[in-house]
Amino acid sequence: MFLNAPPKPTKAKHVTYLIATTVLGVMLSIFLHIIIETQYLAWAERTGYAVHWYWGCALHPAIQIILPILGATGGFFLGRFWWKYVYLDRRWAKRMT
Repeated sequence: MFLNAPPKPTKAKHVTYLIATTVLGVMLSIFLHIIIETQYLAWAERTGYAVHWYWGCALHPAIQIILPILGATGGFFLGRFWWKYVYLDRRWAKRMT
């Protein structure tokens, strides 16, 4: 069956895979940033808290910098894990049989 055909792990696939998962991690961190900032602004409006703006954003600059870094790092390591899972160990094929 086509699911048991061994995938060919090449260097180009590996690099592309890592770049794609790193970008995914950054995009998820941006999504998380949006959720956190929206909740923070809703809380500030309810409680009457004065919001300080940094670079057009309500979150502290440390949070603005740390979130994308954590997203990129997490995406990179997620890519390394799934590369090994899918292409090297082929655990997905072992579960199908």
